[in-house]
Amino acid sequence: MTTGLFTTVVLSYFLGAIPTSIWIGKLLQGVDVRNYGSGNAGATNTFRILGWKAGSLVAAIDLLKGFSAAYFISSLGFNIAGQPPVMFGAEAFTLFQLIAGTIAVLGHMFPVYAGFKGGKGVITAAGMLFAIEPISITITLIVFLTVLFTTRYVSLGSIAGSITYPLLLLLLRTYFEMDIANTLIFFTTVIALIIIYKHRSNIQRLLNGNENRISSFKPSKGRINEEQLT
Repeated sequence: MTTGLFTTVVLSYFLGAIPTSIWIGKLLQGVDVRNYGSGNAGATNTFRILGWKAGSLVAAIDLLKGFSAAYFISSLGFNIAGQPPVMFGAEAFTLFQLIAGTIAVLGHMFPVYAGFKGGKGVITAAGMLFAIEPISITITLIVFLTVLFTTRYVSLGSIAGSITYPLLLLLLRTYFEMDIANTLIFFTTVIALIIIYKHRSNIQRLLNGNENRISSFKPSKGRINEEQLT
Protein backbone atom coordinates (compact mmCIF):
# COMPACT_ATOMS: atom_id res chain seq x y z
CA MET A 1 0.00 0.00 0.00
CA THR A 2 2.71 2.47 1.00
CA THR A 3 4.80 1.88 -2.13
CA GLY A 4 1.77 2.30 -4.39
CA LEU A 5 0.72 5.50 -2.67
CA PHE A 6 4.25 6.91 -2.77
CA THR A 7 4.52 6.12 -6.48
CA THR A 8 1.19 7.80 -7.14
CA VAL A 9 2.10 10.97 -5.26
CA VAL A 10 5.58 11.38 -6.75
CA LEU A 11 4.63 10.72 -10.37
CA SER A 12 1.49 12.85 -10.14
CA TYR A 13 3.35 15.80 -8.66
CA PHE A 14 6.12 15.86 -11.24
CA LEU A 15 3.58 15.48 -14.05
CA GLY A 16 1.37 18.25 -12.69
CA ALA A 17 4.38 20.48 -12.02
CA ILE A 18 5.24 20.74 -15.71
CA PRO A 19 4.94 24.54 -16.19
CA THR A 20 3.20 24.35 -19.54
CA SER A 21 2.54 28.05 -20.08
CA ILE A 22 6.09 29.03 -19.16
CA TRP A 23 7.75 26.46 -21.39
CA ILE A 24 5.35 27.11 -24.30
CA GLY A 25 5.88 30.85 -23.97
CA LYS A 26 9.65 30.52 -24.04
CA LEU A 27 9.57 27.96 -26.84
CA LEU A 28 7.23 29.88 -29.15
CA GLN A 29 7.96 33.51 -28.32
CA GLY A 30 11.00 33.53 -26.04
CA VAL A 31 9.00 35.16 -23.23
CA ASP A 32 7.97 34.23 -19.69
CA VAL A 33 4.20 34.80 -19.47
CA ARG A 34 4.60 35.57 -15.76
CA ASN A 35 6.17 38.89 -16.76
CA TYR A 36 3.05 40.00 -18.63
CA GLY A 37 -0.67 40.47 -18.08
CA SER A 38 -1.86 39.09 -14.76
CA GLY A 39 1.52 37.46 -14.11
CA ASN A 40 -0.19 34.09 -13.73
CA ALA A 41 1.42 30.99 -15.26
CA GLY A 42 -1.80 29.57 -16.64
CA ALA A 43 -3.78 29.12 -19.84
CA THR A 44 -5.88 32.28 -19.43
CA ASN A 45 -2.86 34.56 -19.27
CA THR A 46 -1.30 32.66 -22.17
CA PHE A 47 -4.40 33.30 -24.30
CA ARG A 48 -4.22 36.96 -23.35
CA ILE A 49 -0.49 37.41 -24.01
CA LEU A 50 0.42 34.89 -26.72
CA GLY A 51 -2.89 34.33 -28.50
CA TRP A 52 -5.36 31.52 -29.06
CA LYS A 53 -2.95 28.99 -30.59
CA ALA A 54 -0.51 29.03 -27.67
CA GLY A 55 -3.37 29.34 -25.18
CA SER A 56 -5.21 26.36 -26.64
CA LEU A 57 -2.05 24.26 -26.56
CA VAL A 58 -1.39 25.15 -22.92
CA ALA A 59 -5.02 24.44 -21.96
CA ALA A 60 -4.97 21.05 -23.71
CA ILE A 61 -1.75 19.97 -22.01
CA ASP A 62 -2.89 21.21 -18.59
CA LEU A 63 -6.15 19.28 -19.02
CA LEU A 64 -4.20 16.18 -20.05
CA LYS A 65 -1.97 16.47 -16.95
CA GLY A 66 -4.95 16.15 -14.63
CA PHE A 67 -6.59 13.43 -16.70
CA SER A 68 -3.41 11.35 -16.98
CA ALA A 69 -2.71 11.55 -13.26
CA ALA A 70 -6.23 10.46 -12.28
CA TYR A 71 -6.60 7.84 -15.02
CA PHE A 72 -3.17 6.32 -15.67
CA ILE A 73 -0.97 7.10 -12.68
CA SER A 74 -3.71 6.20 -10.19
CA SER A 75 -4.17 2.82 -11.91
CA LEU A 76 -0.44 2.17 -11.73
CA GLY A 77 -0.25 3.10 -8.06
CA PHE A 78 -3.37 1.10 -7.22
CA ASN A 79 -1.97 -2.01 -8.90
CA ILE A 80 1.36 -1.61 -7.07
CA ALA A 81 -0.51 -1.19 -3.78
CA GLY A 82 -2.31 -4.50 -4.21
CA GLN A 83 -5.20 -5.27 -1.89
CA PRO A 84 -6.15 -2.00 -0.12
CA PRO A 85 -7.06 -1.88 3.56
CA VAL A 86 -10.65 -2.88 4.35
CA MET A 87 -11.31 0.60 5.78
CA PHE A 88 -11.30 2.06 2.25
CA GLY A 89 -13.77 -0.50 0.91
CA ALA A 90 -15.20 0.06 -2.55
CA GLU A 91 -13.92 3.64 -2.58
CA ALA A 92 -10.26 2.61 -2.57
CA PHE A 93 -9.68 3.18 -6.29
CA THR A 94 -11.60 6.46 -6.21
CA LEU A 95 -9.32 7.53 -3.38
CA PHE A 96 -6.24 6.77 -5.48
CA GLN A 97 -7.71 8.71 -8.40
CA LEU A 98 -8.41 11.71 -6.21
CA ILE A 99 -5.00 11.63 -4.57
CA ALA A 100 -3.29 11.45 -7.96
CA GLY A 101 -5.42 14.23 -9.42
CA THR A 102 -5.16 16.49 -6.39
CA ILE A 103 -1.38 16.14 -6.24
CA ALA A 104 -1.21 16.97 -9.96
CA VAL A 105 -3.27 20.11 -9.32
CA LEU A 106 -0.97 21.10 -6.44
CA GLY A 107 2.00 20.42 -8.69
CA HIS A 108 0.51 22.76 -11.28
CA MET A 109 -0.02 25.45 -8.63
CA PHE A 110 3.39 25.01 -7.02
CA PRO A 111 5.76 23.63 -9.71
CA VAL A 112 9.25 22.68 -8.63
CA TYR A 113 10.49 23.43 -12.15
CA ALA A 114 9.41 27.08 -11.91
CA GLY A 115 10.20 28.28 -8.41
CA PHE A 116 6.88 26.98 -7.06
CA LYS A 117 5.00 29.78 -8.84
CA GLY A 118 2.40 28.20 -11.08
CA GLY A 119 -1.17 28.58 -12.28
CA LYS A 120 -4.48 28.40 -10.48
CA GLY A 121 -5.16 24.74 -11.31
CA VAL A 122 -8.70 25.00 -12.73
CA ILE A 123 -8.04 23.25 -16.05
CA THR A 124 -5.84 20.56 -14.45
CA ALA A 125 -8.59 19.91 -11.89
CA ALA A 126 -11.11 19.63 -14.73
CA GLY A 127 -8.93 17.02 -16.40
CA MET A 128 -8.81 15.01 -13.18
CA LEU A 129 -12.59 15.13 -12.81
CA PHE A 130 -13.19 14.11 -16.42
CA ALA A 131 -11.19 10.96 -15.68
CA ILE A 132 -13.21 10.17 -12.56
CA GLU A 133 -16.79 11.15 -13.43
CA PRO A 134 -17.36 12.82 -16.83
CA ILE A 135 -21.10 13.60 -16.51
CA SER A 136 -20.86 16.00 -13.57
CA ILE A 137 -17.83 17.83 -14.90
CA THR A 138 -19.50 18.25 -18.29
CA ILE A 139 -22.47 19.98 -16.64
CA THR A 140 -20.04 22.08 -14.61
CA LEU A 141 -18.28 23.07 -17.83
CA ILE A 142 -21.60 24.30 -19.19
CA VAL A 143 -22.00 26.44 -16.06
CA PHE A 144 -18.48 27.83 -16.55
CA LEU A 145 -19.12 28.70 -20.20
CA THR A 146 -22.49 30.25 -19.40
CA VAL A 147 -20.96 32.54 -16.77
CA LEU A 148 -18.01 33.30 -19.04
CA PHE A 149 -20.11 34.29 -22.07
CA THR A 150 -22.62 36.30 -20.04
CA THR A 151 -20.14 38.21 -17.85
CA ARG A 152 -16.88 37.96 -19.87
CA TYR A 153 -15.00 37.18 -16.64
CA VAL A 154 -12.87 34.02 -16.82
CA SER A 155 -12.18 34.18 -13.10
CA LEU A 156 -15.88 34.39 -12.20
CA GLY A 157 -16.63 31.42 -14.46
CA SER A 158 -13.86 29.42 -12.79
CA ILE A 159 -15.12 30.25 -9.31
CA ALA A 160 -18.72 29.42 -10.26
CA GLY A 161 -17.64 26.10 -11.75
CA SER A 162 -15.59 25.22 -8.68
CA ILE A 163 -18.56 25.81 -6.39
CA THR A 164 -21.02 24.07 -8.70
CA TYR A 165 -19.22 20.73 -8.98
CA PRO A 166 -19.38 19.41 -5.38
CA LEU A 167 -22.93 20.76 -5.01
CA LEU A 168 -23.90 18.95 -8.21
CA LEU A 169 -22.43 15.69 -6.91
CA LEU A 170 -24.58 15.97 -3.78
CA LEU A 171 -27.64 16.70 -5.91
CA LEU A 172 -27.06 13.73 -8.21
CA ARG A 173 -26.50 11.36 -5.33
CA THR A 174 -29.42 12.61 -3.23
CA TYR A 175 -32.12 13.06 -5.85
CA PHE A 176 -30.98 10.83 -8.71
CA GLU A 177 -29.47 8.06 -6.55
CA MET A 178 -26.21 7.99 -8.49
CA ASP A 179 -23.42 5.95 -6.92
CA ILE A 180 -21.07 8.79 -6.02
CA ALA A 181 -18.41 8.16 -3.38
CA ASN A 182 -18.22 10.30 -0.25
CA THR A 183 -14.50 10.55 -0.91
CA LEU A 184 -15.16 12.26 -4.26
CA ILE A 185 -17.48 14.83 -2.69
CA PHE A 186 -15.02 15.58 0.12
CA PHE A 187 -11.98 15.97 -2.13
CA THR A 188 -13.76 18.08 -4.74
CA THR A 189 -14.96 20.38 -1.98
CA VAL A 190 -11.36 20.79 -0.79
CA ILE A 191 -10.20 21.44 -4.37
CA ALA A 192 -12.95 24.03 -4.81
CA LEU A 193 -11.81 25.84 -1.67
CA ILE A 194 -8.19 25.80 -2.85
CA ILE A 195 -9.13 27.15 -6.29
CA ILE A 196 -11.23 29.90 -4.71
CA TYR A 197 -8.29 30.77 -2.44
CA LYS A 198 -5.98 30.98 -5.46
CA HIS A 199 -8.48 33.40 -7.01
CA ARG A 200 -8.53 35.72 -4.00
CA SER A 201 -6.85 38.55 -5.95
CA ASN A 202 -9.39 38.09 -8.76
CA ILE A 203 -12.24 38.21 -6.24
CA GLN A 204 -10.88 41.47 -4.86
CA ARG A 205 -10.66 42.94 -8.37
CA LEU A 206 -14.21 41.76 -9.11
CA LEU A 207 -15.43 43.54 -5.98
CA ASN A 208 -13.47 46.66 -6.95
CA GLY A 209 -14.79 46.52 -10.51
CA ASN A 210 -11.38 46.37 -12.20
CA GLU A 211 -11.03 42.66 -13.00
CA ASN A 212 -9.72 41.78 -16.48
CA ARG A 213 -12.61 41.16 -18.85
CA ILE A 214 -12.63 39.44 -22.22
CA SER A 215 -13.30 42.21 -24.73
CA SER A 216 -14.03 39.86 -27.62
CA PHE A 217 -14.45 36.15 -28.18
CA LYS A 218 -12.79 36.35 -31.57
CA PRO A 219 -9.53 34.32 -31.76
CA SER A 220 -6.87 36.56 -30.25
CA LYS A 221 -3.38 36.95 -31.67
CA GLY A 222 -2.14 37.92 -28.21
CA ARG A 223 -0.64 41.16 -26.94
CA ILE A 224 2.90 40.14 -27.78
CA ASN A 225 2.05 39.43 -31.42
CA GLU A 226 -0.07 42.59 -31.74
CA GLU A 227 2.79 44.71 -30.41
CA GLN A 228 5.18 43.15 -32.92
CA LEU A 229 2.82 44.03 -35.78
CA THR A 230 2.60 47.71 -34.80
